[in-house]
Order: sequence, then C-alpha cells, then structure tokens
Amino acid sequence: MSEVKFKPNEDRVLVLAAPAEEKTAGGIIIPDTAQEKPQKGTIVAVGPGKKDEPIHLNVGDTVFYGKYSGTELQLDGTDYLIMRASDILGSL
Repeated sequence: MSEVKFKPNEDRVLVLAAPAEEKTAGGIIIPDTAQEKPQKGTIVAVGPGKKDEPIHLNVGDTVFYGKYSGTELQLDGTDYLIMRASDILGSL
C-alpha cells in the first residue's frame, strides 16, 4: 500500500476497502452483480480529530464499518471510502 497524500478533516478517516468475496466457502464463484459490498478495510489516513474528541485509530488499523457507511472517493485511480470515525464499529 503506497502512501496517500490526502489528509482528512476533523474526525474523518480514509479507508481502503477489502476486496469483495469472489467465492463462497463451498467454492461457488459469485458474479460481480451479486457480490456484497465489503464491510472491512484498512485505514490509510486519519484526520486530527475534534478539539474535545481525539481519534483513537491509526493508519494501518483493520476496521469494520456499517454496510452503507462512508462516501466513495477515488484518488490516483484507487477507490477509497471516507467516513467519520464514529462510523467505525471496531478495529483489529
């Protein structure tokens, strides 16, 4: 993963979504139209946080977020999601 020259504002984080599952556990190939949107990704940039609410996430953290969280953003040909830190459900 290359370094991103994008700095989110306030309490926002930039997430690189994990690739969608292409096969089921049984080995059946899932067509593109039926693949679910991933709900897991890696943080690539973190904003400074708000004055009274620091962000407790770091670049490189693997995070889980809601299915419809964030806004899609494309930088240098790569698709990312930008979302508020409060949209993050948890991290590994």
